[in-house]
Amino acid sequence: MFYDALFRRPSLQVRTFFHASLLGALLLGHQSLVQAIGSIRPPPPAPKQANNAPSTPPPVIDASQKLDPDVMLIAIYKDLGNHNLRDALTKADALVAAYPTFRLGHLVRGDILLAHARPVTQFGAGANAPADKLADFRSEAQARIRALQQKPDPDMIPRALMQLRDDQHQALVIDTKQSRLYVYEHHNGRIKFQADYYISHGKFGVNKLKEGDQRTPIGVYYITSRLPRAKLPDFYGSGALPINYPNEWDKLNGRSGSGIWLHGTPSASFSRPPLASDGCVVLTNPDLEKLYLSVEAGKTPVVITEKVDFVNKTRWENERAWANKFLEGWRHDLESLDSRRFLNNYSHRFKSITGENLSAWYTKNRIQANAQSNLTIKLRDTSFFRYPGSNDLVVATFTQDIFFGKNKSTLRKRQFWSKDGAQWKVIYEVNI
Repeated sequence: MFYDALFRRPSLQVRTFFHASLLGALLLGHQSLVQAIGSIRPPPPAPKQANNAPSTPPPVIDASQKLDPDVMLIAIYKDLGNHNLRDALTKADALVAAYPTFRLGHLVRGDILLAHARPVTQFGAGANAPADKLADFRSEAQARIRALQQKPDPDMIPRALMQLRDDQHQALVIDTKQSRLYVYEHHNGRIKFQADYYISHGKFGVNKLKEGDQRTPIGVYYITSRLPRAKLPDFYGSGALPINYPNEWDKLNGRSGSGIWLHGTPSASFSRPPLASDGCVVLTNPDLEKLYLSVEAGKTPVVITEKVDFVNKTRWENERAWANKFLEGWRHDLESLDSRRFLNNYSHRFKSITGENLSAWYTKNRIQANAQSNLTIKLRDTSFFRYPGSNDLVVATFTQDIFFGKNKSTLRKRQFWSKDGAQWKVIYEVNI
């Protein structure tokens, strides 16, 4: 009944060709499912066995184990590719038993049931669903299979994560093209892949510019709070993790909007198609619950990008060393109180949040000290991120301690560095 009923809901979406050789093509990494030709045909009758020959039951997946739905789904695809309909159906039964609201799982199971009666040449052949709804299910199936084929190399690091501060124990990196969220652990300066989850994002893609454009922003953000299920409508599922969109860079560039969250799905739905939200990042409820317990409000960074650029450890260490060297040069020039040297660290394109040029901003924000002052500046709690969407933008965040003899003042700063020709310069700076 669930299989028949779910396609009468106007919010569902999917379409594709789904059959044995098509699935085989997908598993081999072909870019398009519709390039494959073939069909799922009814299984041949089981061979007769001798009276005393015991029958061998197909393998059973224990639904109570709550296996990863993507792993379960690809196991079904492999059986279909090998024309093992009986084993595929057993696994599909286990999948929908473990995840009763997983509509894609029900769709696949429906096709397998139909294939026991006649050839199935189209994904969703057993469902009375519009083509656009089937198209979205097809996209979800592709995204889930692709994620298993293209797991991040554990020896590679997202280039965006140049350096985390000591108390940032985790970082979230979202690849919208892959419909995937990657979780990285941070310990003693080392960044290590931990887990990844299927996600949905904005209906009209990425690069959010204004309120209501139904796009997901690209940038470096932070979890600002944790909102429990009890305080939210069912639409948000198991909870929500708001992020600080628009951030300082967004505001400087005139981007507007609000309410961008990582959140779950309604209780009647296990997942949503890749392009399905009003701009938020949507996870399944089980995955959201895992993140909810591990993230830290105000500390956990969220990097949202169209495509994650991975680098090896050597390149990552070199870029981190370069960033620290640049910041140390800036600190040294600030401490010198030589305005010419200090301002040489800034781009001629520099603009403050209030629209001031570099000269006006410096006059207002320079350190006032006399020649007899014993000035010392120390930097700590530093993080660096290569900003998504541009190879020529880095964001640095740090705490600046200024000592005048026995007096001390402390500021938390964020700088955006951009390339001016062959040199890197500060293009924007703000106290946070």
